[in-house]
Amino acid sequence: MKLQGTVRAVCISPAKGTEKRPAEKGVFIRDHGIENDAHAGKWHRQVSLLSYDSVQEFNRRGAGVTDGDFGENLLVEGIDLKRLPVGTVLKAGTATLRLTQIGKECHSGCAIRERTGDCIMPREGVFAEVLEGGEIRAGDIMTAQLPDPERPFRAAVITLSDKAFRGERKDESGPAAVRMLEEAGYEVFETVLLPDEPELLKKELCRLADQRQADLVITSGGTGFSPRDRTPEATLAAADRNAPGIAEYIRMRSMEITDRAMLSRGVSVIRKNTLIINLPGSPKAVQESLGFILDGLSHGLKVLRNSVSECGRA
Repeated sequence: MKLQGTVRAVCISPAKGTEKRPAEKGVFIRDHGIENDAHAGKWHRQVSLLSYDSVQEFNRRGAGVTDGDFGENLLVEGIDLKRLPVGTVLKAGTATLRLTQIGKECHSGCAIRERTGDCIMPREGVFAEVLEGGEIRAGDIMTAQLPDPERPFRAAVITLSDKAFRGERKDESGPAAVRMLEEAGYEVFETVLLPDEPELLKKELCRLADQRQADLVITSGGTGFSPRDRTPEATLAAADRNAPGIAEYIRMRSMEITDRAMLSRGVSVIRKNTLIINLPGSPKAVQESLGFILDGLSHGLKVLRNSVSECGRA
């Protein structure tokens, strides 16, 4: 399915957190972003986009904002960008982009929020990486190609460890999970190392599910009886629905190896269309646990993926 809209403005700024200003054209550099724009770099938010219709609605409330005021690089009319799934390919002019994130957390010192008291970019802005370099100008037609339903599953891995976070111990559990997921055909797009702080974990789980739209998030560590082991509590706080069978199956199979498996408090839950699974903290337990469940996850992940609305027509 392909959608079509029009680029209303191309905007650039030399510094982050400031309003961008319209430019005659944008020169898009592969895997970098827009030439001379502050947000360019080797990361997943190289280009920011906003729907023109959202800005018009904001202005009907008397805001009086102009092109680039929300920090967007591309203002697009005719496509409801925030409804597109991550992975959608956007083409305009001679450049090709791919959506990587929907929405964001508003940073302190946001210029438009300070001026108007509100900012729609965290709610309605989207972000993309540059797949093919080229030029985009105002007036160019933009097409949006929705991602292949049979594309590889996208996964993120979070390691919880105070010592590893402080650099006192090497994280071996996270890399072990990444290796197994990649060998099974998953695209591991992000890894995160956190201390055993439940609020930090909850925030990352929400971000990975809501903004990055991961199919699967694996956590390692923080599932035991120590007072600092709060991974299950943070995971449940982020959850929309419980999916207890996965965690129960891991414990059942692990009991065949050691009776200490009964002491694991890991949970498995769903947030929006993302499956989140807690694993123990040791590399050996991570490999064993993933080995038990990987073959059986694909059906559930396909069901979750198919429930995503993939209509972005304005």
